[in-house]
Amino acid sequence: MNSNKTVKAAALLALLFLITNISTAQTDLDAIMMGKKRFCVGPAYMYSSWKNYWEGTLKRNNENLGTVSAQSYALMGNYGVTDKLNVLFNVPYVSTKASAGTLHSMKGVQDLSLYVKYLPLEKDLWKGTFAFYAIGGVSVPLSNYVADYLPLSIGLRSKTASLRALVDYQYNNIFFTGSATWVLRDNIKIDRTAYYTDHLILSNEVEMPNAANFNIRAGYRSDRLIAEAVFNQWKTLGGFDITRNNMPFPSNRMDAATLGAKVKYVIFTEHEFAVEGGADFTVAGRNMGQSNTYHGGLLYVFELKKKEKKKAAVSSTGAAVTQ
Repeated sequence: MNSNKTVKAAALLALLFLITNISTAQTDLDAIMMGKKRFCVGPAYMYSSWKNYWEGTLKRNNENLGTVSAQSYALMGNYGVTDKLNVLFNVPYVSTKASAGTLHSMKGVQDLSLYVKYLPLEKDLWKGTFAFYAIGGVSVPLSNYVADYLPLSIGLRSKTASLRALVDYQYNNIFFTGSATWVLRDNIKIDRTAYYTDHLILSNEVEMPNAANFNIRAGYRSDRLIAEAVFNQWKTLGGFDITRNNMPFPSNRMDAATLGAKVKYVIFTEHEFAVEGGADFTVAGRNMGQSNTYHGGLLYVFELKKKEKKKAAVSSTGAAVTQ
C-alpha cells in the first residue's frame, strides 16, 4: 500500500531508483562504469503518488486517505576507484502527505545507501560485447524517523544488505541488461510493546522479511544518449497481508511490478554534464499503492586525476613548443 516503499526500493535497488544517468556513470542497476579517479555527483528529484492500492490482492481505494504522495530530493555520487571498480552512494530527503483524512504528513532524511560495483568479465561475443557485474550494497537509516506509520512513513528504518548479479549485452548501440538481487533486512523496533500480524506478538521488535528484486532494461545506448524501457519486479520473501480496512504494517508482504521509460542526454561532452528524466507506473502489486512515479536529475563528472606537466621542447627552427 505504501508508495514510500516503492521509493525505498528505488533507493536501495535502484534506485536510488532513483534515479539518474550520466555519460559514464549511472546507478547500481545499469551496466555503465565510471572511469578511474573520476567522480560523478548531482541532485535528483522524484515524485510518486497513488489513489488506488492493493489490500492483499484486493484492489481498492480509501476516501480517508485520498491521494497519497511522496517526494524525494536526493544527492547521488559515483567514484571510479579503478575502471572496473566503482563506489556509489545515495542520500534522499523524503516527504509524504495524504490529500484527505487526519493522518499528518511526514518528512526527513531517510537512509544512506552505499554500493560497490565490480566488473570482473567483459568480452566480445556474437559481434557484440557481453559483460558481467557483481554489486554489493548496504543501507542504514540516517534519522530516527517513525517506521510504524504506513502509508505515510518515509521508510521502513531497516538496515539492509544486498547482493546483485547483473549481465549486459550490447550490439552496436542496442543493449539488453538483466539483474537479480537478494536483499537481507534487519529487524526493527517500533513504539509499542504489542502488535498483531496474523497472530498476537508481545514485543516491540518486528521481524522484517527479506526481499528480492528483478530488473530488465533494454534500448539505445551511445556516449551521448541513453533511451531505455525498464521492467522492475520487487518481491517480499515472506510477510503477511493487510487485514480488511486496516493500516499497513512494516513487515507486510509488499510486492510490486512496474513498467517505465528513461532518457538521458549529455548536454556538454567536454565537461560531461547531463540531464535525465523518466517515469514508472505500477502495473501489479500486493499491499502496495498503484503509484505513478516521475523522476529527473542533473549530474556532473569531475576529473580527479593529476594533470601531467607539459614538457617544453625545441622545434627544428629553434622556437620553444609545448608537447
